[in-house]
Amino acid sequence: MKAVVQRVLSASVTVDGKLISKIGPGFLTLLGVAKGDNEAQLQKLMTKIAALRIFPDNEGKMNLSLKDIGGEHLLVSQFTLLGDASKGNRPSFIGAEHPSIAEPLYQKALEMSRELGLPTQAGIFGADMKIELINDGPVTLILEV
Repeated sequence: MKAVVQRVLSASVTVDGKLISKIGPGFLTLLGVAKGDNEAQLQKLMTKIAALRIFPDNEGKMNLSLKDIGGEHLLVSQFTLLGDASKGNRPSFIGAEHPSIAEPLYQKALEMSRELGLPTQAGIFGADMKIELINDGPVTLILEV
């Protein structure tokens, strides 16, 4: 399982020209589910995301979490995070989990994020989404479990 977590001033998801989700300051998380990933790994990942201290405190040090600042979370499924371009120029996605298994894990990730106290918005699994964001910092982390 792989996640790209970006600290944002704002982020939004649009599908077919229609605004689906929008957040203010917080995290945009792109989530890739690999073959064999499970709920235990997902719980570990979501707990880590909720606890990440990457917002500045009064002294400008990255010391505050999303909950500390009252931020929002936009969680978007992105199977291309599992792309392997080590051979040739066309990535292979054989490491990505089948949608019938990945989608329930993505839905569970949304549920876990909310249970961890994060106001959480979603993309649409499998849709051709347009994502706009203003990266704050920029601060971007790649997490793998």
